[in-house]
Amino acid sequence: QGQAALPRPRARAALPARNGSAVPALRVLAGGDKATAMESKRSFNDEMGYLTRETDTLYHIKPGFVSNMNVPGRFYVNSHLERLMFDELRSFTRQSANVGGFLPAVKQIGNVAALPGIVKYSIGLPDVHSGYGFAIGNIAAFDMGKPEAVVSPGGVGFDINCGVRLVRTNLLYSDVEPVKERLAQSLFDHIPVGVGSQGIIPTKAQDMEEALQLGIDWSLREGYAWPEDKEHCEEYGRMLGADPNKVSSRAKKRGLPQLGT
Repeated sequence: QGQAALPRPRARAALPARNGSAVPALRVLAGGDKATAMESKRSFNDEMGYLTRETDTLYHIKPGFVSNMNVPGRFYVNSHLERLMFDELRSFTRQSANVGGFLPAVKQIGNVAALPGIVKYSIGLPDVHSGYGFAIGNIAAFDMGKPEAVVSPGGVGFDINCGVRLVRTNLLYSDVEPVKERLAQSLFDHIPVGVGSQGIIPTKAQDMEEALQLGIDWSLREGYAWPEDKEHCEEYGRMLGADPNKVSSRAKKRGLPQLGT
């Protein structure tokens, strides 16, 4: 669910894979570079020749849509998302190969299908849209039994983290297995998640301003964090140069009810 934010290498050197073979760096990782110049010269109709509709909501991406695809791709869409996906692809085929920016989400699904060790499909879920490297909503599984298989932190958005935290507990598998359904439901009951969710603690515009400026120090002051939490956060949970004025009022209005989700 996090933004799929891969670093965008500028060099055209290949990345060494674990088996010693080379993986083209820009083909695999870049979210909007010149690596796709050859594909961008194809017409929209030629690009669509690689896509087949399997059901009302499912499209199949044939290998060859993007160079070096190891498996096919799939993506799930309704009529609205389908139109957005194909409009994005149509615009991409019309632009110059020298124009930077995001690749269309359907191209990014194809790029992920080119990663070494991928199993079966690169899949775009019904919220899929363009990201860095991986599309947002793009999922893939990799066979760790294959020496060339990759582990890609960028696939889950390691830079902006999207609110994700890794929590180490003292629970064993045997503790969790019998109650995992109840545990999952309890987490969903207590943590607001998903589209349209809102925080359970009422906050005002001033709270948002202070949270943006103070970071975790605001949470500490309000009693929502422990002092030791700072030790486990980048920049100790607060960027000293943070300026809330750089965030638009529209973004603040949208984010205010989501604070704490």
